[in-house]
Amino acid sequence: MYAFEIERPATIDEAVSALGGEAQALSGGQTLIPTLKARLASPSKLVSLSGISEMKGIRNEGGTLWIGGATCHGDVAADGSYKALSELASHIGDPAVRNRGTIGGSIANNDPAACYPAVALASGATIITNRREIAADDYFLGMFETALDEDEIVTAVRFPIPEKANYQKFVQPASRFALVGVFVAKTAEGVRVAVTGASNEGVHRWTAAEEALSANFAASALADLTVSADDMIEDLHGSAEYRAHLVKVMTGRAVTAAS
Repeated sequence: MYAFEIERPATIDEAVSALGGEAQALSGGQTLIPTLKARLASPSKLVSLSGISEMKGIRNEGGTLWIGGATCHGDVAADGSYKALSELASHIGDPAVRNRGTIGGSIANNDPAACYPAVALASGATIITNRREIAADDYFLGMFETALDEDEIVTAVRFPIPEKANYQKFVQPASRFALVGVFVAKTAEGVRVAVTGASNEGVHRWTAAEEALSANFAASALADLTVSADDMIEDLHGSAEYRAHLVKVMTGRAVTAAS
């Protein structure tokens, strides 16, 4: 590690004022701290968001779940208001990660194998920042890329609670990230399917599956669909073809479990 300053603001306004220059926001630190240790980033100041009470907590607002950006995975897992979301959170990392990592940090980082981006995209969530509200469809722009500006922080995420939903994750054992993860959400408007861990473009929707499942919400509706391996991640953990195969398998399992 190297020497840096750290500020611990008590409000969102104080946090925004502290950012700027080479300062970087620190939420749970599950991604940022290893990045600093590896010298992949070297901000001169970290602005901790962990002491901002207005960014913590969970509220069920009549069919919509509001979760503060500084809320840890363990609290999301324990809530249960949106069962599929809580189950997803309960399988992130290990207990140490779940009691330190935050939903806002994960959403802001947009790791291509993270779980929360899939539930946000499939649920049609709204990402709330200190400046605006951004629909999930407009927020996730690619691998580690989001619509956030440099002076924005994720203060909360608002999830519509669907009629049926489920998340299936094929776990990469060493990291506990998703080798492939699929979140399926069914509402009165139709079905949304979001895939994480598989593509070089990061989290994305599988629109062909959405159309098929909106017409018939059953795993059998996927039988004639294929997933292209052209833009899939290929590494020592799995080939592009393997990940493409897993996308369809995990989607079918999620539909069956949701039903």
